[in-house]
Amino acid sequence: MLAPAPPEQAGMSKAALDRLENHLKQRYLDAGRFPGTQLLIYRRGKIVHSSVQGFADLERKAPVKDDTIFRIYSMTKPLTSVAFMMLVEEGRVALDEPVHKYIPAWKNLGVFAAGTYPAFLTRPPARPMLIVDLLRHTSGLTYGFQQRSNVDAAYRETKIGEVIKAGTLQTMIEDLAKIPLEFSPGEAWNYSVATDVLGYLVGVISGKPFELFLKERILDPLGMTDTDFFVPKDKAHRFAACYSAEVQIGMTASETRLKLQDDPATSPFLAPPSFISGGGGLCSTAADYLTFCRALLNGGELGGVRLLGPKTLKLMTSNHLPGGVDLPAMSRSLFSEAAYNGIGFGLGFAVTMNPAQTLIAGSPGEFNWGGAATTSFFIDPAEELITIFMTQVLPSSAYPLRRELRTMVYAAITDSNL
Repeated sequence: MLAPAPPEQAGMSKAALDRLENHLKQRYLDAGRFPGTQLLIYRRGKIVHSSVQGFADLERKAPVKDDTIFRIYSMTKPLTSVAFMMLVEEGRVALDEPVHKYIPAWKNLGVFAAGTYPAFLTRPPARPMLIVDLLRHTSGLTYGFQQRSNVDAAYRETKIGEVIKAGTLQTMIEDLAKIPLEFSPGEAWNYSVATDVLGYLVGVISGKPFELFLKERILDPLGMTDTDFFVPKDKAHRFAACYSAEVQIGMTASETRLKLQDDPATSPFLAPPSFISGGGGLCSTAADYLTFCRALLNGGELGGVRLLGPKTLKLMTSNHLPGGVDLPAMSRSLFSEAAYNGIGFGLGFAVTMNPAQTLIAGSPGEFNWGGAATTSFFIDPAEELITIFMTQVLPSSAYPLRRELRTMVYAAITDSNL
C-alpha cells in the first residue's frame, strides 16, 4: 500500500481526521457496537489517513491490521458492473438490448398480480427488461431479505441471491424464470439480485466463468491479490469475524450487543463457493479496494492498466433513473441507515446529484456504495477524494455510520477544489 502522507499536503486537516478516529473509538468501539474498524482516506494522489482500531476477532482477541480480510458483500457490485461495462466497450453487448436475448427462458416473464409461490397470477410487462435495468436496479427483480411482498417471499423459499447457499449462477437463472417480476421494468427502483444476473451474463457473453473473467481482467492486472470469492487457507489467519448487532429485551435500538454471526475459523468463505455472487460474494482488504477505487478516480486506469475509458466511467456515474429523479421518488425499498434525497443511481453506483438535498456535505458527481456488514466507500472526483471504511457488523442499517463518515471526512477538507 502507498505510504501515508501528512494530510496538510493534500488540503486536509489532521486535527479533523483525529477527531473522526476518536469518534469511531468512543461511539462505536468503546461502546461495544463495533469489534474493530479500518479507515483509509486518499486525496490528491496521497493516502492522508490510514488507521486500524479494535479487533478483527473478539473471541480470539486478534487485532484489526492493515491486511485484514473483510467480507465486502455488496461492495462486490461495482466490480461486477465494471466487468460488464468492459464487455459493452468491446461492442459485445449493448445497454438497450433485452435481457432475454441472452436468457431466452426469461422472454415471457410476467409481472406479479396475485398469488403465492409457486402459484402466481401475472400480467405482461409494459416493456421487456433491458440490460440497463439490471445495472440501475429497475429490472423488477428483488431480494428475499426485503420482507415486503409475495415475490420476495418466493426468493426466500428458493434461497435466490443468498451468498451462502447451494446451487450455481445457472440454477439461480432457472429459478428466477419461475417467479414473476415485482413491477414492469423501468417503473420503479428496487435493490435486487440484478447484479448477480450481470455476473451470469459476463460468463455467457465472454465465454468464460465470471470469476475467471474478474480475475483475469480486473483483479490480477491491478494486483488485487487479496480479493476473491473465498479466503484461501494460507490467508485464513487474516480473515475477520463477522457479527450481528442484536437488540436485547429491554434495550433500545442504540443499546445493541454484538453476536458472532460468522466465525472465521469455520466460515463458509474458507472454501470456493458453488454460487459465484457478483452481487455480494467477494472478500477483500481496504488496500485492494483502494486500488480499485484509484483506478475509477483516475478515469478507469491505474499504473498502465486500463479497465474502462473515462467516457464510459462518466456514463456509469451519471444518474440513470428515468426522468432524472432521485431514489426516494422511485424506490420500492430503501434498506440502509442513509437518507437518499438528492441521490440518484447510475450503472452500479449511487450518485450524488444535489448535495443540498442530502443535508450532508458533498459534491455533485460523488459516487458510492456499501456492503451488508457496514463496509462502505465513496469517491468524489471533484475533490480527488476516496474514503474506504471496513468493519464486520450486520446489518448496515444498525447505525448512522455512513452519514457520520461523510460529514466528518468532508469537514476535514481545508482546501476545496470547488
